[in-house]
Amino acid sequence: MVEEMEPWELAELLKRSDPELLLLDVREDDERATARIKPSLHIPLPHLFRRLGEIPKDRRLVVYCHSGGRSSMVAGFLEGRGYKRVTNLTGGIDAWSREVDPSVPRY
Repeated sequence: MVEEMEPWELAELLKRSDPELLLLDVREDDERATARIKPSLHIPLPHLFRRLGEIPKDRRLVVYCHSGGRSSMVAGFLEGRGYKRVTNLTGGIDAWSREVDPSVPRY
């Protein structure tokens, strides 16, 4: 079962500048051009398998997409590949925009 993280919890972690934390954005290029959470690593879902080596296994990963569906699938995939600390951002960047940072455009 994939662990979930609420947007406010992620905001608290980002405020602490935790060096172990890595946000993974699995949305498409056009979605990222519209809105993003900084800092984050961008690997669109169709490229994930080919670029898996770019995702460190020793970091705490929070995966996000638009609303949480794609990122939940990716989080489960990563867990199956041996990643131990993987979390899905509940509600994705849309929830982030609504609940934490309204300056992030909604789409």
